Amino acid sequence: MTPVRADPPNAPNVAGRGVPEVIWQPSAEAVEHANVTRFMAWLEAERGVHVQDYAELWRWSVRSLEEFWDAVWQFFEVRAAAAPRAVLADRTMPGARWFEGAELSYPEHVLRFAADDRPAIVRVSEDQPDDEISWRELRGAVGALSAALRDMGVGPGDRVVGYLPNVPEAVIAMLAVTAIGAVWAACAPDFGTASVIDRFAQLEPKVLIAAAEYRFGGRDHDRRQVIEDLRAALGTLERTIVVGDASTPDTTGFASLTAPAREPEFTPMPFEHPLWILFSSGTTGIPKGIVQSHGGILLEHLKSLGLCLDLHPDDTYFFFSSTSWMAWNYLVGGLLHGSTIVLYEGSPTHPGVDGLWEHAARVGATVLGMGSAYAMACQKAGVHLRENHDLSRLRTVIPTGAPLPVTGWRWLAEELPGRTRIDSICGGTDVCTAFIGGSPLLPVYEGEIACRWLGIAADSFGADGSPLVGEVGEFVMTEPMPSMPVALWNDPDGTRYREAYFDTFPGVWRQGDWVTISERGTLVVSGRSDATLNRGGVRLGSAEIYGAVERLPEVLDSLVVGLEQPDGSYYMPLFVVPADANQQPDDLRAAVIAAIRSQLSPRYVPDEIVIAPDIPRTLTGKKLEVPVKRILNGAAVEAVAAPGAVDKPDALRWFEQFGRSRMASGVE
Repeated sequence: MTPVRADPPNAPNVAGRGVPEVIWQPSAEAVEHANVTRFMAWLEAERGVHVQDYAELWRWSVRSLEEFWDAVWQFFEVRAAAAPRAVLADRTMPGARWFEGAELSYPEHVLRFAADDRPAIVRVSEDQPDDEISWRELRGAVGALSAALRDMGVGPGDRVVGYLPNVPEAVIAMLAVTAIGAVWAACAPDFGTASVIDRFAQLEPKVLIAAAEYRFGGRDHDRRQVIEDLRAALGTLERTIVVGDASTPDTTGFASLTAPAREPEFTPMPFEHPLWILFSSGTTGIPKGIVQSHGGILLEHLKSLGLCLDLHPDDTYFFFSSTSWMAWNYLVGGLLHGSTIVLYEGSPTHPGVDGLWEHAARVGATVLGMGSAYAMACQKAGVHLRENHDLSRLRTVIPTGAPLPVTGWRWLAEELPGRTRIDSICGGTDVCTAFIGGSPLLPVYEGEIACRWLGIAADSFGADGSPLVGEVGEFVMTEPMPSMPVALWNDPDGTRYREAYFDTFPGVWRQGDWVTISERGTLVVSGRSDATLNRGGVRLGSAEIYGAVERLPEVLDSLVVGLEQPDGSYYMPLFVVPADANQQPDDLRAAVIAAIRSQLSPRYVPDEIVIAPDIPRTLTGKKLEVPVKRILNGAAVEAVAAPGAVDKPDALRWFEQFGRSRMASGVE
């Protein structure tokens, strides 16, 4: 069934006004130093492929997919125990088959730079001194842990899950698990028990690696009871490894397994063998396990981080993230290029709203990623970066996770050193990379993303599947890419996979975002085109919220939506129908907040809890999230749903009145 889709917003920036101001221009030195410049020279020397500029290179990369991805393989000197029989045996989507016959190891490529004592990781904490881990130390710890896991009986295809904050132990664990061909999955420890079980239980893991506590916002958060709850709920667990307090007799301390150091042994796996499993937001049920491969992620991260983001061995790459967000995996990918990565366990606003900038300045970050919402919060708080922080080493800043309003672009351009490229990117958990972003070869226009990244056949489609220029359309990809999921977990016939990405335009990947592409090839993303919640760059699942809230005896029904605001903020109201009309609203709100905090995560707590008389549904019982979202954005009831298709048409009228009252009060 074709998903219900919202109407697109008006095209911003690239349509309806002239060419915006250029806020960054590549210097001759930056162009000469760029990896992509070296790649273009290599293409001509080794392959006889001559391209004059980035636009021509991009067109070649999507028209000649096989040749392009083979060039990426050769340029970055991918090591394979068995060579591929073909680059792309079948380009049909879904089902494209990449590099069949190849056998390789993602962590082997990560650790091939581990021959010296340069820092591989800088650990940053809220209140503790920074700590460096050398490449040699990282390699030795990975080797020790992978040997211990083998001794525990973990082998290729087994699942090992991590309940861990953004600390070096998480990186060591991921690399050690995947070095032996086992499959990694992680959740951050701010997730509550129910939310973690929804993810991990479906994987039937053999080993749990968990942190006894984590620090955030100036407080230590004890997770020992959650660990015990997870052990009780995950019946397939054979071992539990604890980072920190390992006082119980039936768990093993992480530190004891990683010392002394050992040389790692890498098990080559087929190109398509599962590397890790990321999770969808859970909008329509239990979060989907998105299975990504050793080879697909390796090639994509070599390409996107090397040729597009332009990482080098002398870079210090700092991307604020948690282990639940694909940005964490993308941060670890920086090790493929010999860069030093920065892991921050804490709040970006600790000790002040500019805390993240303070940490970045102290460690000398050259590339810094953050949620767009954080950048906007700094702008609204009147943060002055030039006056308070030495960011002279910073050459690229990456706002992402949600569209960055023009005022945010302008603030960054005014506050950062002139050499700093504002490289807003848009990507997806589904492919663990960015589809579009900047380039060291291209100027940055205020409010616009510079280009489609190499090998990404991104386009904007109208409702009839026709390409659009200068108009808002559905963000689609018309050609496959290696890091597309090899499968969804527990989806043997691929039905859920097809429904998730290919139902709207058969044979074409639909990402679920609104995008406008200009005649110059720049892009503006206008938010989600579906019901997925996207708060601060983290996609949240409405089904998980319903599961927590509707367990309460005080709640009869509920509905949650997320609305992108003109100022760049995000409004996420939760509408609740009380089971008892005499229930005190404040008591009900308190119970709802407590349930969400304890069972899911504080990040799931809505901005407002609104008492509603009814929740509208389709005649088959589906909550009308997208129509309600459109109504709250100003659409008329008649424009979003036919009365005969709704079980309670009057309920939609109530939401229409709520939206009008909110707008009339000046709240947007």
